[in-house]
Amino acid sequence: MSSPTVVSAPGKVLAAGGYLVLDPAHSGLVIATSARFYTAISVPSSPAPRTIRVRSPQFEDATWVYTVFETGEVEQSSPGAPNKFVQLALAQTLKLAREYGTGSEALQRGLDITIAGDNDFYSQRDQLKALSLPPTVASLSHIPPFVPTHSTLKDVAKTGMGSSAALITSLTSALLIRLGVLSASDLQVENGREQAHNLAQFVHCFAQGKVGSGFDVASAVFGSQLYTRFRPAVLAPLMDDPKLSLAAALAPRAPGWDHKVVPFALPPSTRLLLADVHMGSNTPLLVGQVLKWRAANPEESTTRWAAIDARNTALATSLSQLSKLHKEKPEVYESAIKLAAGRSASDWASVAAGKGGEEGKVIKVLAEAHTAAESVRTAMRALGTACGVDIEPAQQTELLDASCALPGVLGGGVPGAGGFDAIWLLLLDPTEEGKVVLDGVEKLWGEREGVTPLRCSESDKAGVQVEDLGDVPGLKALVDAPW
Repeated sequence: MSSPTVVSAPGKVLAAGGYLVLDPAHSGLVIATSARFYTAISVPSSPAPRTIRVRSPQFEDATWVYTVFETGEVEQSSPGAPNKFVQLALAQTLKLAREYGTGSEALQRGLDITIAGDNDFYSQRDQLKALSLPPTVASLSHIPPFVPTHSTLKDVAKTGMGSSAALITSLTSALLIRLGVLSASDLQVENGREQAHNLAQFVHCFAQGKVGSGFDVASAVFGSQLYTRFRPAVLAPLMDDPKLSLAAALAPRAPGWDHKVVPFALPPSTRLLLADVHMGSNTPLLVGQVLKWRAANPEESTTRWAAIDARNTALATSLSQLSKLHKEKPEVYESAIKLAAGRSASDWASVAAGKGGEEGKVIKVLAEAHTAAESVRTAMRALGTACGVDIEPAQQTELLDASCALPGVLGGGVPGAGGFDAIWLLLLDPTEEGKVVLDGVEKLWGEREGVTPLRCSESDKAGVQVEDLGDVPGLKALVDAPW
């Protein structure tokens, strides 16, 4: 029996570019997280021709059985609520495989598919409470991997890291390999990744019933990046008429796929830290209100968009400059990071001036990055006021202000469209002092009700990738468990 095909894809944080990323004229700074979704596809122990079983063991009532007809139609044959995302992913990937003349052999014995997401995609407050553990990153390591949520898919409390995009990307990419459209090595080269990207974008948009910006799928495929969206017209025909050929429209170099992906990485000796804030917000409602305001105020919105874009660019540029300084003189860079980690960011400009020399240069750029991050927050709050929506609500402002005033915190914000449900911080993380910086933030957050850090940081893997089943702690037990 062949070994399982396992593919993972990361979650995301849109650190800068909320709302602007919807416009092809602007870019967004997207950080891929170390939290990932995994899809494992194997052959059933007993042959079940043209039958696909899918399960998400972390959830209640989350097993589905599908029959694949000779016509290509995929129909749920098991009782229970449908899973639109999974069924569309199966149907559209199988359709693409048929157009390429592959996939029939893989269906002869049937397919078993296990899907699981790292714990950080879901709130772990109840787990920590059950274990009588404080809300810290260290505490989260005591929770078993892929822990059951004791919830249905519909009711689970998510942390806003793009779980649907990561799921769709891992599932469709694993299917592309299992059905013979791509080889495992194809996911490491541009053409293969573009094929995986285009299919995942289409399936994700089709499942949601609209063409979004696509930054979440792009980061799931390509990793951290400066992302500029594709024009929605490239998917409009497929959205309107599912009978159209997928192979032509979703080919790696098909006309209309004009998205831009500029690889990005956070500077060395820094750490992304995310918080699950137990208040919640309705992202589609926020976006709808902002877009409605933009349509009604074209001149003012154009001015605001340009100003925010300049601040976003300044943040990305200063962070990239720090990476460049590390590459040029790593010892000097690390020494400067250690010095800055003991001071609040508001002091860094004066520290840089007093220090001078190469170390002072690094700290000066740190100060510039902090200023840029704060200016992005200011502009986004002003946008929220103009639109009458809580992009950075007062409660989040208080939490972020207090967090960013702590020693070693470069900056932060509310990710994506904003709202109440999460914040991100960028901490200085030199070898020894990094724990002191993290401890300071966790102490502050521990004094607030409903603020829980996530365990993940920036991904050290380049987007979607093939995994060895035994290398992912806890995954083999899920795959080997009886159905």
